[in-house]
Amino acid sequence: MSHTLGIRQAQKQKTRQALLDAALGLLEEQSLSSLGLREVTRAVGVAPTAFYRHFRSTADLGVALVEEALGSLHPMIRTTVSTTGDSEERITRTIELIARHVDAYPAHVRFIARERSGGVQPVRDAIRAQLTRFAEEVRDELAKDPVSRGWSEDDLLMLAHLYVDQMLITASLFLEARDTPEASEQERERVTHMATRQLRLISIGRHHWLD
Repeated sequence: MSHTLGIRQAQKQKTRQALLDAALGLLEEQSLSSLGLREVTRAVGVAPTAFYRHFRSTADLGVALVEEALGSLHPMIRTTVSTTGDSEERITRTIELIARHVDAYPAHVRFIARERSGGVQPVRDAIRAQLTRFAEEVRDELAKDPVSRGWSEDDLLMLAHLYVDQMLITASLFLEARDTPEASEQERERVTHMATRQLRLISIGRHHWLD
């Protein structure tokens, strides 16, 4: 009996993942608010009723995609602001990590960039909640740095939000560069140069904030 249940559970998880993958593919060309569940189930090859065994609605599926896209990034986000290395090394490391993530998961990055201000409230709320968690984790890492001595909790959180917002902007710009293959290498260099300067500006402001 337990073996049979295990097979059923594995099949259920496989179908759920197939629905997520199909939705992500369809969302390359449209927003979540225009996505119909029949489109998704047709792409997977299951009956529309099967959708409701996994998700309550397309909004619920969107929230699951947010978790898939952002939930695994928390260790990477903390790494970008760890106290290892000097300021320039951290900036270089941050930009390289963002570029690699965009190359590995372009559809996820595109989904978050579009739906962050999209028309599906539960998905916007889920993205905002994840970004708030990122900012809190970055704040906790920044607090370990001697440079942060004397900073208030509110100011550290403000700085953390600046870093998180800059990472999102940089990811979106790398995605745009990736989508323009005729000039992708030059565009990537331009994005890297600009992101480096912007992160340096934040770093300089950080060092002089208490002045």
